[in-house]
Amino acid sequence: DVVVVDRLAPRVLLDELDADVDVVDVGKTPGHHPVTQDEINRILVAHARAGRRVVRLKGGDPFVLGRGGEEVAACREAGVPVEVVPGVTSAVSVPAAVGIPVTHRGLARQFTVVSGHDGLDWPTLARLEGTLVLLMGVSLLRETAWHLVAHGRDPATPAAVVEDGYGPRQRLTVGTLATIADCADERGVRPPAVIVVGDVVRLADR
Repeated sequence: DVVVVDRLAPRVLLDELDADVDVVDVGKTPGHHPVTQDEINRILVAHARAGRRVVRLKGGDPFVLGRGGEEVAACREAGVPVEVVPGVTSAVSVPAAVGIPVTHRGLARQFTVVSGHDGLDWPTLARLEGTLVLLMGVSLLRETAWHLVAHGRDPATPAAVVEDGYGPRQRLTVGTLATIADCADERGVRPPAVIVVGDVVRLADR
């Protein structure tokens, strides 16, 4: 009866809905959150308590830096039954879209996924082996690269930014920790994008 949809959800599905389905757009863009998370939680609970069947349509895996856990908790605390349909996180699928595996024999045996926002433990991240994947990190890409190098990562470490994975403007930008910020600036890289740091970037489809 109701679809509460995100900006990065598979919105083409909305075209297939019956005309009487109520679509509530709660999409957020960087620095612009017209609908707060508390309000999204309230919308889900209110519609469900009114006896409607509600779908919360999100992109990727909503439990990986996607606030899905908070929304499920809010519903359950309100006595609303919830069924979770797992997704595939953009941290894995978007690099794969351009031929980058987050792990690869001989190159990376592990990968780490973090939010590209402020407040990260840079000394620990710089020491980690394997692949580093940053979500929501375009605006702080230059600072991210600087912090990683300042805390010991080789400036020649391959780095990539994948914009709009599986979307109409999907694009790959490749460099190193020393150059990726300048490359991204020159090409006008913008969100949504996934940042990948590590030797697996060398496997990208150029």
